[in-house]
Amino acid sequence: MALLRELTSVYRMATPKSSPTPDLTRAAEVTELARQIVGNGVRTLASQGGPDVHQVLAYDLAHSAAAVETARSLIDYGSKGNTEALITCAFVADMLQEVSTRLLGREDMWGVEKNPLAPAHAFMTTFREPEFLASLAFVAGPRHLEDEFEMVQDTFRSFATKVIAPHAEHVHRHNADVPEEIISGLSELGAFGLSVPSEYGGFSEGGDGEYMANCIATEELSRASLGIGGSLITRPEILTRALVNGGTEAQKQEWLPKLATAEVMAAVAVTEPDYGSDVANLTTMAVKGTNEAGVEGYVINGVKTWCTFAARANVLMLLARTDPDRSKTHRGLSLFIVPKPQGEAHGFMFKQPGGGKMEGRPIDTIGYRGMHSYEIAIENWFVPADHLIGEESGLGKGFYYQMSGFENGRLQTAARAVGVMQAAYESAVEYANNRKVFGHNIAEYQLTQVKLGRMAVITQASRQFSYAVAKLMGKGQGQMEASMVKAYVCKAAEWVSREAMQIHGGFGYAEEYSVSRLFVDARVLSIFEGADETLCLKVIARRLVEESNAK
Repeated sequence: MALLRELTSVYRMATPKSSPTPDLTRAAEVTELARQIVGNGVRTLASQGGPDVHQVLAYDLAHSAAAVETARSLIDYGSKGNTEALITCAFVADMLQEVSTRLLGREDMWGVEKNPLAPAHAFMTTFREPEFLASLAFVAGPRHLEDEFEMVQDTFRSFATKVIAPHAEHVHRHNADVPEEIISGLSELGAFGLSVPSEYGGFSEGGDGEYMANCIATEELSRASLGIGGSLITRPEILTRALVNGGTEAQKQEWLPKLATAEVMAAVAVTEPDYGSDVANLTTMAVKGTNEAGVEGYVINGVKTWCTFAARANVLMLLARTDPDRSKTHRGLSLFIVPKPQGEAHGFMFKQPGGGKMEGRPIDTIGYRGMHSYEIAIENWFVPADHLIGEESGLGKGFYYQMSGFENGRLQTAARAVGVMQAAYESAVEYANNRKVFGHNIAEYQLTQVKLGRMAVITQASRQFSYAVAKLMGKGQGQMEASMVKAYVCKAAEWVSREAMQIHGGFGYAEEYSVSRLFVDARVLSIFEGADETLCLKVIARRLVEESNAK
């Protein structure tokens, strides 16, 4: 009993007290201070050779810049009410702590004096105070969506809860396929037509409404399951955007209505085993030729990897080299729509009458199950000439069409991450309120409450940043911010899901609790749609340096 009393005293109950008065003016000031410090680091990086020479510095600056931009996007949210202001101040303090951690001991590398965040110390002290964070444990904060987007949220949350969630654990544990009822149900909701222009049978009217609707729907579906929910509706989007930006009118009329209704499901075949994110150097070739019927087109040879959903898909959006001069790098690449039969999840092999062959080998993964990824060996596979996106005028432009297809992918990945975070937070709250340790629910202990408070704050900040980026992209802007939101939110999802798992204790490591699935699913988010390191070094840091040099 003495030992029990001693252990119980360690878990001291959080003593509620009044929250500090939020100070949005000061929050904006210290955020700007952090932005200036990061900017100084970028100028130092630029003067010393850039991201390729100082990769660690570049990586730290990229993530710091992403955290600062998340905080900046939250200031407006904080002005909408007291709860929102408290969440904003808590996140700004959290951001300052993250930046200071990356900066501490590397001030010379950043080109700043020691302790440059000293003016923000009082703010951090107030809004990192444990009892304050504990007071936010069960305060997720409103989302402030317009009525039309509230309807989108309600619709997709209802479908996710009723249709997707009951399948999530079975698919995960047995590495099963996406149930066809989910595909048909999402099709009936119009989910696959959110990016398809209305004149081609979709629901997109352009502007930020399209990006916001996608973002909200993706979060709600990912909340039920990343593998068979949130990622499913992104399947047609990449090919849709490539067609809208580069396809001929005939190609748009042919393919976009089919993508909008899921008559045709698409997969992406871009990455190759030896090149990963280095797309410009891929080796898969598409050479002009004819099939056994004398139809003109292209014959494709090569190997693609990490082709998600490739067995179930009816077409592959495939990037291939059409100019053998590899010195042209990305200028020699073209984008094709490659029809294929539906295959089995455990692997497939198809043959064409003229001798073409396509063989898919599944790549088993620890999470993100249901979609299934494949390595696909393609040998003399024929596609007609009108399956080259843009046809003759599209030769050599495939890299740019692919990038336009991927333009929303990073934002969508951030939205998927928010969905996973929200599910992990909700799971942790439910478990904490029902699990007793030393005579009290663990939700009553300060340490648990502080974890939950930080989880709630980070999740809401991530959500609001994704909304801000969606609005920018609707104006034709925000490409840099889309990279930042992906970098910040996906790393944050790893922490949130990890702490949710920790709150579950031993049961968090058991498959009978969904939090174990959320943990392994969250891990993939910093890997796909641009690996975190590549995104930070080749996109964010490089762009920061370019902007700095332009001033």
